[in-house]
Amino acid sequence: MWHSGRTWPIDTLPAALYSARQMSGLSSSRVVQRELEGSDRPRGAQTRPALARGLYAIVDVASLATRGLDPLRFTRAVAAAGPVALQIRAKEVEARELLLLLREAGSICRAAGIPIVANDRVDLAVLAGCAYVHVGQTDLPVDRVRRVAPGLLVGVSTHGLEQLERALASQPDYVAYGPVFPTTSKADPDPCVGLDGLRTAAARAREAGIPLVAIGGVTQGCAAEVGALPPLPTLRFL
Repeated sequence: MWHSGRTWPIDTLPAALYSARQMSGLSSSRVVQRELEGSDRPRGAQTRPALARGLYAIVDVASLATRGLDPLRFTRAVAAAGPVALQIRAKEVEARELLLLLREAGSICRAAGIPIVANDRVDLAVLAGCAYVHVGQTDLPVDRVRRVAPGLLVGVSTHGLEQLERALASQPDYVAYGPVFPTTSKADPDPCVGLDGLRTAAARAREAGIPLVAIGGVTQGCAAEVGALPPLPTLRFL
């Protein structure tokens, strides 16, 4: 996962992301023309085409604000690099403003063929037409998200094996695991799981048939180490 807390001039961001993607051995964000099988989706939801594995980008509005960067301009730059998904993280933005941001960022992402992910806000994810919502340990659980928004795909953050096991049992559309490396994007980060912890989590996710996203401190310099892990199930794309 690539976080906007990393400092990059916007004009050089697509090249930097592409370079990281190449070093990691991860593919571009093209849609794989096959269906995921055996998916335990709620009644009425359709099976989605799979998305090739690669870099999952986060546009963190608070981090961008400290650098005087416009989130929509940053989103366009990130989308040009072809991540497999792009999350808008704006925990301190008022709901009306966030809804507008999600809609405008969603238009950019859809034009680039990239699924957009809303952080935390299930209601705004639905109103903005997002592909996914990403929830944390203190947010709505996966089963409740699916009851109120059955057409929305759900990812969940986990920070240890106990949390991971609980998340896998709820059958989300993907799990995020970390932080893998030290990170400055959060004021009070969880303990680092390291590459060994990530390998263990990846093996469990693979057994469960659920995609896993590595989070926390993943930079251009360490992308190759993360990308060296064996392939996991791919993210689904609306």
